[in-house]
Amino acid sequence: MSENTGHQPLESKRLRVDIFSDIACPWCFIGKRRFEKGVEAFEFSNNVDVFWHAYQLDPSLPDSYDGSEADYLSAMKGLDQSQVQQMLEHVTAQAASEGLSYDFANLKVANSFTALRVLEYAKRHDAGNEMKEALLSAHFEKGLDTGDTQTLLEIAESLGLNAKDLAAQLEAGAFADDVKADISQAQQIGVTGVPFFILDGKYGISGAQPAEVFTNALNEVYAESVDV
Repeated sequence: MSENTGHQPLESKRLRVDIFSDIACPWCFIGKRRFEKGVEAFEFSNNVDVFWHAYQLDPSLPDSYDGSEADYLSAMKGLDQSQVQQMLEHVTAQAASEGLSYDFANLKVANSFTALRVLEYAKRHDAGNEMKEALLSAHFEKGLDTGDTQTLLEIAESLGLNAKDLAAQLEAGAFADDVKADISQAQQIGVTGVPFFILDGKYGISGAQPAEVFTNALNEVYAESVDV
């Protein structure tokens, strides 16, 4: 019996992965896909528990920005439109390689704070991963306004969540403190960009790394965690 040896069998060890990301971050969707592929190639993929955490790349954005993604990036980064278009074409190609169809021409630039609150609600109803996927797709692929509460309620309803209950909680200011706490935690850890992955509470991976980077890290961390 394993309880007499002091070692936990490989088959039963759970591995926690905390992911800090923003639903308005193009690399976060790409990183989600690559991480998922990395997990699929991991022998004990069913033992991986994912916890999503909020992060905001630009808290100063209004709920809805009057301009395109190219306009926004040009103003924020101080780049001319041709440079911005090259950036967008590059990230669109990277997304396409992961099966994602980015549509920057129709993207609605918006503050992500309310969407992150909606994600927190979904997490509490065991739909965190589904909501994260839906919000990223809504923002980058479907041209939906993720800063608009009614749009967010419709997304929640499409996932089988109680939109009326969610609306009441949003109106009451629920989950704002949770989002702020996540952002504060990220700052304390030293996260300066997302996506940022923390494996087993101690190993960090920054950025949308190739799938094999995640697989190798999972193997290494898993082996260490059962060999103590």
